Order: sequence, then C-alpha cells, then structure tokens
Amino acid sequence: MRDGEVLDASSLAALAKKTRENAGKNRAQAARDLGVSRPSIFYAEEHPERHLFQLRKRIIDYYSDFTVIGPTYVLKTKPTERLGNGDRA
Repeated sequence: MRDGEVLDASSLAALAKKTRENAGKNRAQAARDLGVSRPSIFYAEEHPERHLFQLRKRIIDYYSDFTVIGPTYVLKTKPTERLGNGDRA
C-alpha cells in the first residue's frame, strides 16, 4: 500500500484482514483488542458490501502504520437549467 492510495470497499476489507494477519492476531484476539464480537471482525473482512467502514478503519489503524481517511463524498452544483423557473433546490 502507498500513502494516499484510494481504495474501494473490497480493497479496504482485504487490507483490514491483511493487517490483522500480519500482526499475528486471529479474529477472536482482534475482537478482544477492539471490543467487538468475533463475527463483526469476520463480516468486516469478508463482506465488503456490509457497511462496516468504521470497524475496517479501526482494524487498519490498530494493526498497521496507516490510518484511513474517508469515506469521501463529493458535492457538486447542479446545472441551473435543471432547476427550472428560478426554483431553488
């Protein structure tokens, strides 16, 4: 991993698992370290479609030299012609 690299949900889940394993911790030990249940660790690592960003971030922060910044949402102004009749959204 590189500093500033952008990851999707599945890459973030894989990184969480990799950092935990590189630290020599099994899921039960990680759950105790982070104060969560063992199934929560499993779901965070194996099911990227689940909304467990905060737990994945905590795993990476706890077991590696990296921290995760995000998620990132970009807000963009709508074109004015879509609003019509001077109405504001």
